[in-house]
Amino acid sequence: MSTHEELSELLGSRVRDIPDHPKPGIVFKDITPLLADPAAFAALTEALAATAGRLGATKVVGLEARGFILGAPVALAAGVGFVPVRKAGKLPGATLSQTYDLEYGSAEIEIHAEDLTAEDRVLIVDDVLATGGTAEAAIGLVRRTPARLVGLAVLMELGFLPGGARVREALGEVPYQALLTV
Repeated sequence: MSTHEELSELLGSRVRDIPDHPKPGIVFKDITPLLADPAAFAALTEALAATAGRLGATKVVGLEARGFILGAPVALAAGVGFVPVRKAGKLPGATLSQTYDLEYGSAEIEIHAEDLTAEDRVLIVDDVLATGGTAEAAIGLVRRTPARLVGLAVLMELGFLPGGARVREALGEVPYQALLTV
C-alpha cells in the first residue's frame, strides 16, 4: 500500500456492518470479508508487520480469538515469535493470569509464563478495540512478565466507545496504533 489513506480505504471497504448483532441496537463490525480478500488481508498483515519491525518487536502477542487470526501472520511476516493470550483454563502448564471487569461480571485471560523473556520486546495485536477491557488486561499481563511492552496495534478502533482513551492511559508512553477508526 502506498499511503495510509489507501490502506484505510481498502481495509474499511472490507469491513461489513451487521445490525442488531449480537443483540438489538449493536452494530457488529464483521472482518470476515477482509480476511476472505487475499489482497486486503495481505495489506493488513504487511502494515502490522511493519509496525512490529519499526518498534523492534521480537514477539507478537495475539488476543483470543481474532487476535490469533491477525497476530500469527503478522509475527510470521515480521520474522518474530507469536504468543497467544487465551481465556482462562485453555493453556496447559504454568500460566500468568489477569482478571478484568466486563459490563456484567468479570473475565480472565492467561499467557504461558515462560513464553516471554527479559530479552523480548512485545507488540500486542488484536482486531477491534471497543471498550478496551481485554486490551488493558493484556497490557497488564505482559507487564507482569520480564518482557518489555513496545506497542499495541489493532485493525480498528470503535471511536464512539471509551477504549482508545482507556488503553492510551494504560500504555503511558508506549505507542498505540489503530489502522481504522470508525
